Amino acid sequence: MTSAAAQAVAGSLEPVPALERTDLLAEPVAEALRGLPPEVATGCLVAEIDPALADTAAFCEAYGSPLEASANCVVVAGSRSGERRFAACVVLATTRTDVNTVVRKRLDVRKASFAPMDEAVELTGMAYGGITPFGVPASWPVLVDPAVIATPAVVVGSGRRESKLLVPGAALGELPGAEALEGLGR
Repeated sequence: MTSAAAQAVAGSLEPVPALERTDLLAEPVAEALRGLPPEVATGCLVAEIDPALADTAAFCEAYGSPLEASANCVVVAGSRSGERRFAACVVLATTRTDVNTVVRKRLDVRKASFAPMDEAVELTGMAYGGITPFGVPASWPVLVDPAVIATPAVVVGSGRRESKLLVPGAALGELPGAEALEGLGR
């Protein structure tokens, strides 16, 4: 990620290389970053924030980060033949995840919905409001809207409410299990 791209989304944040401040990351996120190719991992930055401002709209307003450069990650669940299926879905904050059509079809389930908060937190090892596609269980697909991948730099959760990651959008398309899924964000 270029420094210009990072600065454009950072607003008043002071990001540093994420691998230098793993104390700001949930453990599964730190492990995931350590497992990325070095050229991808070094482009990932982290910035400390007020945890009361972790929700996207409050974060963008408080730190001057553009909403169109924020991406939200939600955990979606569905069942088929008694098997519970999950996916991490990443869309720009200016859109909503198409759970009922796009994700439901991709998971091949009758009905898909946002996973209950307690379940999402337990399964990811991350804080609610900080869930990120970095470090989700390896068996889950990471469904990413192509608009996120095309964004030079995006802000995503760090697994904790106390910080945010600033990453190249393309890095999200390179995560293990990542799939670009047209129409995911509406």
